[in-house]
This record gives sequence, C-alpha cells and structure tokens, in this order.
Amino acid sequence: MSRFRLVAWATALLALGGQAVAASPRAGDLNPISEADWNRAAAAHLLERAGFGGTPEEIDEFTRLGPTAAVRRLVRFEGAPASTLPAFDESGVFDDGLEHFPPSRPATTDLAKAKGEALGVKVKPEGNRRMQPVVNKFFYWLRASRLETHRVGYWWANRMLTTPRPLEEKMALFWHGHFATNEEKVRDYRKMLRQLEIFQKEGLGDFRTLMVDVAKDPAMLAFLDAGVNVKGAPNENFAREIMELFSMGVGNYTERDIREAARAFTGWNFEGLEYRFNAAQHDDGEKEFLGRRGRLDGVDVIDTILAQPVTAEYLAGKLYRYFVREDLDPALQRKLGTLLRSNGYRIAPFMETLLLSRDFNAPESVATHIKGPVELAVSTYKKMGLREIPGAPDFNELTGALGQKLLYPPTVAGWPQGRSWITPGLLLERGNFALDALLPDISFIPEDRYPVAFTGYEIRSVNERVRAGMDLTTATKPVDKDGSYEMMAMSNSMADRDEDFNTRYASYRGWQMAIERVKPIPRHVAKLDLTKMVLDAGCRTPDDAVGYLQARFLSTPLDADVRKSFAGFLETELGTADLPSAATFAEDPLRLLLHLILSRPEYQLG
Repeated sequence: MSRFRLVAWATALLALGGQAVAASPRAGDLNPISEADWNRAAAAHLLERAGFGGTPEEIDEFTRLGPTAAVRRLVRFEGAPASTLPAFDESGVFDDGLEHFPPSRPATTDLAKAKGEALGVKVKPEGNRRMQPVVNKFFYWLRASRLETHRVGYWWANRMLTTPRPLEEKMALFWHGHFATNEEKVRDYRKMLRQLEIFQKEGLGDFRTLMVDVAKDPAMLAFLDAGVNVKGAPNENFAREIMELFSMGVGNYTERDIREAARAFTGWNFEGLEYRFNAAQHDDGEKEFLGRRGRLDGVDVIDTILAQPVTAEYLAGKLYRYFVREDLDPALQRKLGTLLRSNGYRIAPFMETLLLSRDFNAPESVATHIKGPVELAVSTYKKMGLREIPGAPDFNELTGALGQKLLYPPTVAGWPQGRSWITPGLLLERGNFALDALLPDISFIPEDRYPVAFTGYEIRSVNERVRAGMDLTTATKPVDKDGSYEMMAMSNSMADRDEDFNTRYASYRGWQMAIERVKPIPRHVAKLDLTKMVLDAGCRTPDDAVGYLQARFLSTPLDADVRKSFAGFLETELGTADLPSAATFAEDPLRLLLHLILSRPEYQLG
C-alpha cells in the first residue's frame, strides 16, 4: 500500500471519528434513553463501549433485555453469569532472596562486596569471578519478572475476551491508564499483578477507597519513589502526580501545595507486597494544603483533594471522554462533576447514568471513538468468536507495535487516546495485525523463548559463541547489533582475565535461568471457519457475505460503492456468485475479504 493511500485513509479515519454535525436533541442530555429508542444497534454500541464488543448472540441477548436491564447487567452485574475466570497461574519465579531488590547492577555488587552476599547468593570465597552467581541472579530477576509480566498481560487479555462482566475489565483498563505504572520501573510482576487486581476489584466502587488503596499500593510506591520520601527530605513525585494526573489537573494547586502534600506522604512505604507506614520517617508537623491546616497525613491530603469541586469535574470528564466521546462541553463537564459528587464518588451509579443516557446514544457518540490497540485486538478476537487469545501473533508485541502494551504505559500520564492512535504507520500496523490473525505469519518466533528486546542481540551472540566452543572472555566480547565483532584467537592457552564478574555472561545466564523457570505462553493461532460462519448466517451471495461481515465487525457501515467493490472482489476470487456451491474452497477468499474489511478506516471506530 502506498504512503499516499495510507495518508488518505488516515485522513478519512480522522474525518469519520470527528465529523462536524449539527447537534442532535440527545446531545448533552443525561436523561435515560427510552424503550422505544432501544434497538440492536444501541445494544451493540453499549457492548462496544462498556466492554470489548459483542458477538451476534450477545448483542441479541442485550437487545432483549432492554436499556435499563442491559446497563445494570454491565454496571452492577445483575443477571450476569457468575465469573469462573481463573486466577493468574504464577510460574514460581520469585524467592525470598529477591526481596529488597537493588536499584541497579552496581548497587547489587556493592552490596555483595560489603555483606559477602546479595539476592540470597553468597560471594565465592576464592577464585576468578567470585561475584558471578550474584550478578547472574540480578539479571535472572530482570528477565524473569519481565517474562512473567508478559504472561500477566495474556491472562488479563483472556479475561477481557471471555469475562461475563466486561465493564469490570474495561474499567480496569481505564484505571491502568489513569494510575499508570510500568514494570520497567517497578521491576516486579507481583506488584503489577497486585495493582491490576485492585483495579478489577474496586474499579466500579468508591473512588476515595480506590485512590487511597492505589496510594498505598507497592507498585505505585515503587514507581514514584516512596522509599526516598522521608522526613526532612520529602520527594515530590507522588504529591505532584496525585494532583496533576490522578485527581485535579494542572492549574488547580500551587507549588507550595505540592511541597506540603509531599510532607504528608513521608513515611509511606512497603515491605514486599504490603504497605508499611514508617512513623520515624513521617513528618508529623503542621502543614497547610489547599487551605486546610493541621498535622495532615496522606489520607488527609486525599480527602482534601476530593472536597474540591474541580476534582469531581476532572475525573468525570476523563471518564466521559473515555467511554462516550472526546468532545465535552464545559457546562456538561460541570454537570457531570456535580453528578459524581452527589453519588459520593461512587463510580457504578455515575457510569449507570452515563451509559443509559440519551447523550451516550446520540449520533455524536456512536461510532466516533477510535479504538485503542488493546480494544482493537480483543474486540477483533471476540467478534471472530474466539474463546482464547491466540499466541501468534504475540499479543504483547502486536499491541505494543500499535502503541499500547499492557503493564507498560509509556509515562505516569498513561497512554494518549483518540487521534494519537492513528498515523499512516500505525494504520499499516493495524492492517498487518488483521492479516496475521487471518493468515498467520509462518516466520513467527515466540518472544518469550527467544531474546529480542533490549540486549537480545548480545544474548544471542554470547549463546552462539559459547556453543561454538569459545572461552568466556572471547564469547562475551562486545558485539554490534549486526552480530559483527573483532575475532579473537580461540585458544585454551588464553586464560580469562581476573575479574569479579562478567556482565555479558550474566545477562546471557540470567536469560537461561529465566526461560527455565517461567512457564511458556501457549502459541496456537486463531482457529477460524469463516465459511461455516457465513453459511450458518444464511449468506447465499457475495453481497450477503459482505453485508454479514460488515454487520458483525463494523460499528459504521461501508460506503455503498465500497461494499459493491468488496462483493465483486469476493465473487472474482470464488469464480461464482453462488456462495454455497463454493463451500469447499471459500475459506481463503473469505479471509482475504475480511482482511480488507478489518483494514478499512471504519473498522478503527467503535
């Protein structure tokens, strides 16, 4: 596809996602939609936004429920089947020696020199590379935690795909982007998993409880450097972010408020996976924050923030833009803030009003949301009728290529939304995802068994040289990304130099230890039978097939000329207009057709 065509499609998509139309009577109206206005399209829209789309059967079921019962099933789980989703199956990669994991390799070796051991591994009493096992263990945990975090990402994606409570997972995804932490800084999959479970459990509950629990959560405390936030030397990271990003927005507090809040949070820390308050490190002196004076602590700061009207408006606006539409009138935002405060910051009743409203169902809100990468991938698999996320293409790799990798938000601000998801390059990647799902890439290599990220090329080079019989010094000589290096004589007479450890060997050995212990991700591909799907739906002609797939996968219909051209394409590929007669050879033409549909700008909208 030419770059010109990609630019044209990206432009067309942005136009589709932001068409300027005259305001409809429903726009801005928070009154509930009537039974008379409820139909299959409204049910599909609800499932798209409050979950990850729906199969035809699910849409039919929600249509029969009517608007009130449908929304209450999503928000309050009334009538929803009991969840039988399994807990995360941990690989058992953590041991007690990894507690208090040092911030760097130099910090690890300094500790080993001072104490004679680190990470539960003793320094060898004599010989060359006395600290090699310690450094191996350091790199092992970096690799193992990252690989286990990838498994957590798969586990979560499968919950999104199969849960009977889709809003529970959609809200968790929202909070993950709102209270953003990532494994690269936290470096402990257990903390990331624990935080995710908070989002899943409390995402529709009381925002005050959620914010206090997140503020005390080890993942957030580690991510925003709570360990150095102590009396006499407060660290302002968390105090700044809790106001700027988590509750109020820029411009609603002063630098003095940040300093005073930082003092209030001193002493907040963690031990393992549990919050710990260190009274000796807490500044118990008088503070003044947002006009409130006293010996304030962190919870007092949170309560003072929640008492500000702007907090409810900020949070309500963010929820609205995520679940309804980007365009938000300031007067409506104030009204939404009042609604959230009147509900005591309880998210469920706020979301119930929002999802049931005439505004949510207004033309301005329907099929105007550009799907984020995780939404796109999960909803695609759901609409294909899958019950498990495929292992190929790799879910973490493909969503990362599209700009959103679970448990790895780029900054504390989370991911940008809306139009930032779409560029000509990203639109091409979205088409490639659809291609890989329908016609798997036979050159696929599983990333959790083959080192590719960061120093992957270095690890592979060490592996190849060790297996070629090189001594350790030669095998770990620096290598360029193209694999080239200055060849050294391979001779047993060339002794390894005297050193405490070899970093490149430790990186390589750490990877070996990690893949030995981390359970592999299942690597099946999507199992589809499009021929059966369209024939069971009663399709008899190419146009029937295009119409059915359009209705199943798209939130907005194809242009009539595009639909006609797609029907012509399918007829040409089949060599007949009689679809049933082509049943034995229709699968590949149907997959090519669906790839065309999923690559369209219309498919990016939900």
